[in-house]
Parts: sequence; structure tokens; C-alpha cells
Amino acid sequence: MRNTEKKTHKKKASPGSVLLNLLLLVSIGAIIFAGYNLYQIFSEYREGEEEYEGLKQYVQFVTPSESDSAEDGDPDPETGLPISPKEAPDAPISVNFEELKKVNPDIVGWIYIEAIPNINYPIVQGDDNEFYLKHTVEKTKNSSASIFLDYQNRPDFTDANTIIYGHNMKNQSMFGLLKNLRDQSVYDQSPYIWILTPSGDYRYEVFSACEVLATDEVYTLFHAGGEEFKTYLENMQAKSDVVNRIAFTGDESIITLSTCTGNDATRCVVQAVWKE
Repeated sequence: MRNTEKKTHKKKASPGSVLLNLLLLVSIGAIIFAGYNLYQIFSEYREGEEEYEGLKQYVQFVTPSESDSAEDGDPDPETGLPISPKEAPDAPISVNFEELKKVNPDIVGWIYIEAIPNINYPIVQGDDNEFYLKHTVEKTKNSSASIFLDYQNRPDFTDANTIIYGHNMKNQSMFGLLKNLRDQSVYDQSPYIWILTPSGDYRYEVFSACEVLATDEVYTLFHAGGEEFKTYLENMQAKSDVVNRIAFTGDESIITLSTCTGNDATRCVVQAVWKE
């Protein structure tokens, strides 16, 4: 009886199937890499949020007194005399700058926007505009970075135009919600921005909110007022997406808040004038 041998033939992989397998491996690798990057980004976001939440231990919301909430002319509950109008309202928050300065002496103020209460952060100022673009108030490298004053401005907000920068974060932290002030319905809730400093609390009224080119004249640093500054203010007001009919003299003091838009060529800008 003749033995028969069974021959097995291995099927060679075609070039097409090899290429498909390689593409599959590359795709899986890309998904893993993208997932890792997302994890890193959101971990940074979380770390940044936790740091700023921790700093809010030095901030307290102020409950208006009965006389603050009363209408002018109403009787004072203690004296029975008519209540006189206040020269300026009290800030809705109080800040312990003595303790904050121990965290970082570069802290020059605190910003709070009434219509967007999530914008409630310390303001720092560095020796340039690069360091706090990439570092938090506690000087930790983090994509959330800081709300910071232009290094060329006076730290006491006495310049005619004080520029304040912040990132437009995807989780809507920092200046991520600033663009909402371009909506008239949000603006109408309250046009006021508070800047609190170690030397005093200042209330500003928004007069312009718009999108501009990154090279726009809005970034002109005016240290003092005058006719040129008056023209600048009127030009900025004309660009606004919200309506505010303030008449300017050129002697004003303003803040300019700036953040990116997702387009390298443009910026979202909100400007507000100091109200005595």
C-alpha cells in the first residue's frame, strides 16, 4: 500500500492585505495617541481649575445691606431719615490681597464680570507677555495659564488704556465665556466689570464688544488721554456688537479685555470705561 503525503500550501499574503493591516495598525496607533493627548489636555484643565478654585478662598461675596438695596428716598430703618444716593456702589466681592500676595507678589488685581460670574479670577503682571501666557498664577506650566496685564501697563490701572489678556479655553474657563458679552441680551443683564486692587475697587461699564483683527488699533497703549484717545474710543464704540451710547471726552480710563477666537487672525475684545 502506497503512502500518500498530504501537502499543505501556505497562502501568501497579497500586497493589498499587508497594506490594509499596516493601515489598521497606524489607525489604532493614531487613536491611542489622540486619546492620550486628550487625557493630557483635560488633566491640565482640571489641574488649572483646581488651582484657581483654591485661590477663591481669598474671595468673599458681599451681601448687600438693607440700606444698599433700598431705593433712594426710602427711610433709613435706623434713623427714619431719607436714604441719600451713594456716590458709587460697593463691589459684589471682597478680596484678601494680603494673603494673595503671599501666593504670588505678581498679583495686581482681581476681575469679576457681573453678567458672566464665572469670570472671577486674579490678575497678574509679569516682566513680559510670554510667561503668564503659559503659566498659572502659582507659576505652574499649564495651558489654562493666567489672566494677565500687559507688561507695559502701570500695575495700578491708571493708564488711559489698560490691556488684560486671557485664554479662550475649550472648557469655558478663563476668558472662554467673554464672547457672550457680544450678545445684547447678556450685556443687558449687566454691563459692569469689576477690577479690585490692593488700593481700591473700580467699576467699569462695557462700551464695546466685538471681534477684531489681531493687528487692530484696539491694542494701542495709551498712557494718557487727549483728542487722539477720544477718537480711538469713538472708533471702538462704533465697532461694537452691543449698544452703549456713552459720550466720550478723551479723559477716560478704560480696560481692554482680549482673548483668541480659534482663528489666529482675529481676537474677541471687550472694552469698558471706568465709572466713578
